[in-house]
Amino acid sequence: MKKKICFIVNPISGVGRQKVIEKLIDEELDRSLYEYEIAYTKAAKHAIELSRDAASRNVDVVVAVGGDGSVNETAKGLVHTASAMAIIPTGSGNGLARHLRIPLDLKKAMHIINQGKIQSVDSIRMNDETFVNVAGVGFDAHIGWEFAKFGKRGLSSYIKVIAREFPKYKAQDFELTIDGNTTKKNAYLISFANGSQWGNNAYIAPTADIADGVMDIAILKDFNLLSGIGIGFHLFRKTLERSGYLEVIKAKEVILKQTGIIAHIDGEPIEIGNELRIKVDPLSLKVIVP
Repeated sequence: MKKKICFIVNPISGVGRQKVIEKLIDEELDRSLYEYEIAYTKAAKHAIELSRDAASRNVDVVVAVGGDGSVNETAKGLVHTASAMAIIPTGSGNGLARHLRIPLDLKKAMHIINQGKIQSVDSIRMNDETFVNVAGVGFDAHIGWEFAKFGKRGLSSYIKVIAREFPKYKAQDFELTIDGNTTKKNAYLISFANGSQWGNNAYIAPTADIADGVMDIAILKDFNLLSGIGIGFHLFRKTLERSGYLEVIKAKEVILKQTGIIAHIDGEPIEIGNELRIKVDPLSLKVIVP
Protein backbone atom coordinates (compact mmCIF):
# COMPACT_ATOMS: atom_id res chain seq x y z
CA MET A 1 0.00 0.00 0.00
CA LYS A 2 1.37 3.41 -0.97
CA LYS A 3 2.14 6.03 1.65
CA LYS A 4 0.40 9.40 1.56
CA ILE A 5 2.58 12.47 1.17
CA CYS A 6 1.53 16.12 1.21
CA PHE A 7 3.75 18.93 -0.07
CA ILE A 8 3.07 22.27 1.61
CA VAL A 9 4.45 24.97 -0.65
CA ASN A 10 5.12 28.58 0.27
CA PRO A 11 4.80 30.34 -3.12
CA ILE A 12 6.78 33.41 -2.00
CA SER A 13 9.58 31.72 -0.06
CA GLY A 14 13.21 32.72 -0.32
CA VAL A 15 14.81 32.87 -3.73
CA GLY A 16 12.07 31.47 -5.95
CA ARG A 17 13.17 27.86 -6.34
CA GLN A 18 9.81 26.61 -5.04
CA LYS A 19 8.34 27.45 -8.47
CA VAL A 20 9.82 24.24 -9.90
CA ILE A 21 8.23 21.98 -7.29
CA GLU A 22 5.48 20.49 -9.48
CA LYS A 23 8.02 19.48 -12.13
CA LEU A 24 10.33 18.17 -9.40
CA ILE A 25 7.58 15.96 -7.95
CA ASP A 26 6.63 14.69 -11.38
CA GLU A 27 10.20 13.76 -12.27
CA GLU A 28 11.80 12.73 -8.97
CA LEU A 29 9.18 11.47 -6.46
CA ASP A 30 9.04 7.67 -6.26
CA ARG A 31 5.45 6.99 -7.28
CA SER A 32 5.76 3.31 -6.34
CA LEU A 33 6.08 4.47 -2.70
CA TYR A 34 3.90 7.55 -2.51
CA GLU A 35 0.64 9.03 -3.66
CA TYR A 36 0.91 12.78 -3.35
CA GLU A 37 -1.02 16.01 -2.95
CA ILE A 38 0.12 19.64 -3.01
CA ALA A 39 -1.20 22.45 -0.83
CA TYR A 40 -0.18 26.08 -1.27
CA THR A 41 -0.02 28.49 1.65
CA LYS A 42 -2.07 31.65 1.28
CA ALA A 43 -0.98 33.64 4.32
CA ALA A 44 1.30 33.61 7.34
CA LYS A 45 0.64 30.62 9.63
CA HIS A 46 -1.44 28.85 6.98
CA ALA A 47 1.14 26.04 6.90
CA ILE A 48 0.29 25.26 10.54
CA GLU A 49 -3.33 24.61 9.59
CA LEU A 50 -2.37 22.61 6.51
CA SER A 51 0.09 20.37 8.35
CA ARG A 52 -2.30 19.85 11.26
CA ASP A 53 -5.03 18.87 8.81
CA ALA A 54 -2.68 16.46 7.01
CA ALA A 55 -1.74 14.80 10.30
CA SER A 56 -5.42 14.45 11.24
CA ARG A 57 -5.95 12.62 7.94
CA ASN A 58 -3.07 10.24 8.73
CA VAL A 59 -0.85 11.54 5.94
CA ASP A 60 2.45 9.69 6.41
CA VAL A 61 4.83 12.44 5.30
CA VAL A 62 4.27 16.21 5.23
CA VAL A 63 6.86 18.14 3.24
CA ALA A 64 7.72 21.75 4.01
CA VAL A 65 8.69 23.39 0.72
CA GLY A 66 10.11 26.75 1.71
CA GLY A 67 12.49 28.45 4.10
CA ASP A 68 12.93 28.33 7.86
CA GLY A 69 9.60 30.06 8.53
CA SER A 70 7.72 27.52 6.42
CA VAL A 71 9.58 24.63 8.04
CA ASN A 72 8.79 25.89 11.51
CA GLU A 73 5.10 26.41 10.74
CA THR A 74 4.84 22.91 9.26
CA ALA A 75 6.54 21.44 12.31
CA LYS A 76 4.08 23.14 14.67
CA GLY A 77 1.22 21.13 13.19
CA LEU A 78 3.09 17.82 13.34
CA VAL A 79 4.47 17.76 16.89
CA HIS A 80 3.16 14.72 18.79
CA THR A 81 1.59 13.16 15.69
CA ALA A 82 2.44 10.05 13.68
CA SER A 83 3.18 12.12 10.56
CA ALA A 84 6.82 12.76 9.67
CA MET A 85 8.08 16.10 8.39
CA ALA A 86 10.35 16.31 5.36
CA ILE A 87 12.03 19.39 3.92
CA ILE A 88 12.56 20.65 0.40
CA PRO A 89 14.70 23.71 1.21
CA THR A 90 13.90 26.73 -0.98
CA GLY A 91 14.57 29.52 1.49
CA SER A 92 17.50 31.90 1.76
CA GLY A 93 18.90 30.53 5.05
CA ASN A 94 17.66 26.94 5.40
CA GLY A 95 19.00 26.59 8.94
CA LEU A 96 17.23 23.40 10.00
CA ALA A 97 17.76 21.72 6.63
CA ARG A 98 21.48 22.44 6.83
CA HIS A 99 21.65 21.17 10.42
CA LEU A 100 19.96 17.93 9.39
CA ARG A 101 22.32 17.68 6.38
CA ILE A 102 19.45 17.77 3.91
CA PRO A 103 20.88 18.72 0.50
CA LEU A 104 20.07 22.14 -0.89
CA ASP A 105 20.00 20.55 -4.33
CA LEU A 106 16.27 19.95 -4.75
CA LYS A 107 16.61 16.67 -6.65
CA LYS A 108 18.88 15.28 -3.95
CA ALA A 109 16.49 16.51 -1.26
CA MET A 110 13.68 14.62 -3.00
CA HIS A 111 15.82 11.47 -3.07
CA ILE A 112 16.13 11.72 0.73
CA ILE A 113 12.33 11.68 0.89
CA ASN A 114 12.24 8.62 -1.36
CA GLN A 115 14.61 6.82 1.02
CA GLY A 116 12.24 7.60 3.88
CA LYS A 117 14.60 7.34 6.86
CA ILE A 118 12.79 8.71 9.92
CA GLN A 119 14.38 10.15 13.07
CA SER A 120 12.65 11.59 16.13
CA VAL A 121 13.92 15.00 17.24
CA ASP A 122 13.22 17.44 20.03
CA SER A 123 11.01 20.48 19.70
CA ILE A 124 10.99 23.46 22.06
CA ARG A 125 8.04 25.32 23.56
CA MET A 126 8.46 29.08 24.05
CA ASN A 127 5.43 30.55 25.81
CA ASP A 128 2.62 29.67 23.36
CA GLU A 129 4.92 28.96 20.40
CA THR A 130 6.66 25.77 19.29
CA PHE A 131 9.93 25.81 17.37
CA VAL A 132 12.44 23.24 16.14
CA ASN A 133 15.58 25.16 15.21
CA VAL A 134 16.62 28.43 16.90
CA ALA A 135 14.85 31.23 18.76
CA GLY A 136 16.41 34.16 20.54
CA VAL A 137 16.51 37.62 22.03
CA GLY A 138 18.92 40.50 21.58
CA PHE A 139 20.63 41.58 18.36
CA ASP A 140 19.39 38.75 16.12
CA ALA A 141 15.82 39.37 17.29
CA HIS A 142 16.27 43.10 16.61
CA ILE A 143 17.50 42.25 13.11
CA GLY A 144 14.52 39.92 12.61
CA TRP A 145 12.14 42.80 13.33
CA GLU A 146 14.06 45.26 11.14
CA PHE A 147 14.34 42.72 8.30
CA ALA A 148 10.58 42.14 8.40
CA LYS A 149 10.10 45.87 7.78
CA PHE A 150 12.80 46.09 5.09
CA GLY A 151 10.56 44.94 2.24
CA LYS A 152 12.98 42.72 0.34
CA ARG A 153 13.91 39.13 1.17
CA GLY A 154 17.18 37.30 0.57
CA LEU A 155 20.67 37.18 2.04
CA SER A 156 21.84 40.47 0.49
CA SER A 157 18.96 42.36 2.10
CA TYR A 158 19.67 40.68 5.42
CA ILE A 159 23.32 41.78 5.25
CA LYS A 160 22.24 45.36 4.47
CA VAL A 161 20.02 45.42 7.57
CA ILE A 162 22.83 44.03 9.75
CA ALA A 163 25.31 46.60 8.41
CA ARG A 164 22.85 49.40 9.14
CA GLU A 165 21.93 48.28 12.67
CA PHE A 166 25.22 46.85 13.96
CA PRO A 167 26.91 50.19 14.82
CA LYS A 168 23.85 51.37 16.78
CA TYR A 169 23.02 48.28 18.82
CA LYS A 170 24.02 47.93 22.50
CA ALA A 171 24.18 44.84 24.72
CA GLN A 172 21.29 44.35 27.14
CA ASP A 173 20.68 42.96 30.63
CA PHE A 174 18.65 39.76 31.06
CA GLU A 175 17.54 37.71 34.05
CA LEU A 176 17.66 33.96 33.40
CA THR A 177 16.40 31.10 35.55
CA ILE A 178 18.06 28.01 34.09
CA ASP A 179 16.78 24.67 35.40
CA GLY A 180 15.88 26.44 38.65
CA ASN A 181 19.03 28.54 39.09
CA THR A 182 18.69 32.31 38.62
CA THR A 183 21.47 34.45 37.15
CA LYS A 184 21.81 37.83 35.43
CA LYS A 185 23.61 38.26 32.14
CA ASN A 186 24.65 41.24 30.05
CA ALA A 187 24.55 39.91 26.51
CA TYR A 188 24.65 41.03 22.90
CA LEU A 189 22.24 38.22 22.14
CA ILE A 190 20.95 34.98 23.65
CA SER A 191 19.92 32.10 21.40
CA PHE A 192 17.87 29.10 22.48
CA ALA A 193 19.21 26.53 20.08
CA ASN A 194 17.82 23.13 19.22
CA GLY A 195 19.70 23.06 15.93
CA SER A 196 23.21 24.43 15.57
CA GLN A 197 22.82 27.34 13.17
CA TRP A 198 20.67 30.28 12.13
CA GLY A 199 21.15 29.43 8.45
CA ASN A 200 23.72 29.98 5.70
CA ASN A 201 26.17 27.98 7.88
CA ALA A 202 26.25 30.65 10.61
CA TYR A 203 26.75 28.39 13.65
CA ILE A 204 25.54 30.12 16.83
CA ALA A 205 25.52 26.84 18.81
CA PRO A 206 28.19 24.62 17.21
CA THR A 207 27.70 21.61 19.51
CA ALA A 208 23.89 21.57 19.56
CA ASP A 209 22.25 18.16 19.16
CA ILE A 210 18.64 18.20 18.00
CA ALA A 211 17.78 14.92 19.71
CA ASP A 212 19.55 15.09 23.11
CA GLY A 213 16.66 16.34 25.26
CA VAL A 214 18.29 19.70 26.06
CA MET A 215 18.63 23.08 24.38
CA ASP A 216 21.87 25.02 24.00
CA ILE A 217 21.53 28.46 25.54
CA ALA A 218 24.12 30.37 23.52
CA ILE A 219 25.03 33.66 25.25
CA LEU A 220 27.11 36.03 23.15
CA LYS A 221 28.89 38.55 25.36
CA ASP A 222 29.33 42.19 24.47
CA PHE A 223 32.21 42.97 22.10
CA ASN A 224 33.82 45.87 20.26
CA LEU A 225 33.92 46.44 16.51
CA LEU A 226 37.38 44.92 16.07
CA SER A 227 36.41 41.77 17.99
CA GLY A 228 33.28 41.56 15.85
CA ILE A 229 35.38 40.71 12.80
CA GLY A 230 36.86 37.71 14.60
CA ILE A 231 33.46 36.66 15.91
CA GLY A 232 32.10 36.70 12.35
CA PHE A 233 35.00 34.49 11.25
CA HIS A 234 34.36 31.99 14.07
CA LEU A 235 30.60 32.04 13.41
CA PHE A 236 31.02 30.67 9.89
CA ARG A 237 33.92 28.36 10.81
CA LYS A 238 31.80 26.57 13.45
CA THR A 239 34.33 27.64 16.09
CA LEU A 240 32.47 30.39 17.95
CA GLU A 241 33.18 28.83 21.35
CA ARG A 242 36.90 29.51 20.76
CA SER A 243 36.28 33.24 20.36
CA GLY A 244 36.11 33.87 24.10
CA TYR A 245 32.78 35.65 23.68
CA LEU A 246 30.36 32.71 23.64
CA GLU A 247 29.03 30.95 26.72
CA VAL A 248 26.90 27.83 26.16
CA ILE A 249 24.69 26.35 28.85
CA LYS A 250 22.76 23.15 28.18
CA ALA A 251 19.36 23.08 29.85
CA LYS A 252 15.89 21.56 29.77
CA GLU A 253 14.01 24.67 30.87
CA VAL A 254 14.69 28.40 31.14
CA ILE A 255 12.74 31.47 32.17
CA LEU A 256 13.96 34.81 30.78
CA LYS A 257 12.78 38.15 32.14
CA GLN A 258 13.26 41.58 30.64
CA THR A 259 10.99 44.60 30.17
CA GLY A 260 9.58 44.65 26.64
CA ILE A 261 11.19 41.55 25.20
CA ILE A 262 11.97 41.53 21.49
CA ALA A 263 12.24 37.93 20.28
CA HIS A 264 12.37 35.84 17.14
CA ILE A 265 11.84 32.27 16.03
CA ASP A 266 14.05 31.33 13.09
CA GLY A 267 14.39 34.99 12.21
CA GLU A 268 10.64 35.64 12.27
CA PRO A 269 9.71 38.32 14.85
CA ILE A 270 7.19 37.38 17.51
CA GLU A 271 5.26 39.43 20.07
CA ILE A 272 6.35 38.82 23.67
CA GLY A 273 5.60 40.54 26.98
CA ASN A 274 8.13 40.66 29.81
CA GLU A 275 8.77 36.94 30.32
CA LEU A 276 9.78 33.97 28.20
CA ARG A 277 9.26 30.42 29.40
CA ILE A 278 11.17 27.95 27.26
CA LYS A 279 11.09 24.18 27.69
CA VAL A 280 12.38 21.25 25.66
CA ASP A 281 9.83 18.68 24.46
CA PRO A 282 12.04 15.62 23.88
CA LEU A 283 11.71 13.51 20.71
CA SER A 284 8.31 15.02 19.93
CA LEU A 285 8.65 15.36 16.15
CA LYS A 286 9.43 12.83 13.43
CA VAL A 287 11.59 14.06 10.54
CA ILE A 288 12.95 12.46 7.39
CA VAL A 289 16.74 12.65 7.32
CA PRO A 290 19.60 11.40 5.10
